Amino acid sequence: MTTPRILAFGGSLRRDSFNQKLAAIAAAGARTAGAEVTLIALRDFPLPVFDQDLEDAEGMPASAKKLKQLFREHHGLLIAAPEYNSSITAALKNALDWVSRTETEDEPSLVAFTGKTAVLCAASPGALGGLRGLVTVRSILGNIGVTVLPHQIAVSKAHEAFRADGSLADEKQAARVQNLGAQLARHLAKLLA
Repeated sequence: MTTPRILAFGGSLRRDSFNQKLAAIAAAGARTAGAEVTLIALRDFPLPVFDQDLEDAEGMPASAKKLKQLFREHHGLLIAAPEYNSSITAALKNALDWVSRTETEDEPSLVAFTGKTAVLCAASPGALGGLRGLVTVRSILGNIGVTVLPHQIAVSKAHEAFRADGSLADEKQAARVQNLGAQLARHLAKLLA
């Protein structure tokens, strides 16, 4: 039986990102459920704003190639997506745009996304916890071949929700976030059985 491999990350470049902390909690739940999880930070993959003229002139940036390879090597995606101005962050959209690009003439379109399964969560200081941004992330992923599981979690008042060590102060909420990661791991295990 193949062990599910999950790529987990927050959609922010902030060093102390609430969403990176949230991704880590969900990733722990996925590991407990038997998945192999790679937790990355988008800030470790610096990318220029996607520009096809730049791509045509210089090719895909090395950091985009590394990120795309990570997407290709994993069965599932666990994304903690911040909400900026009621939508997706520029950093997350830009990363998805670069990863979506083909590198050779014979490479299938959207090879890093097609057939993947994802779960989404968000943390925001606002009262809705990032729910509005998740609508956009779900739409984008669904249109590029990713199956997004219906269950999602939004943590409101994020500036009060996390302890100094990155854990959630509300144990029930923490358990729900861990269960989100576990749900993805179990779903992938069934698909790979």
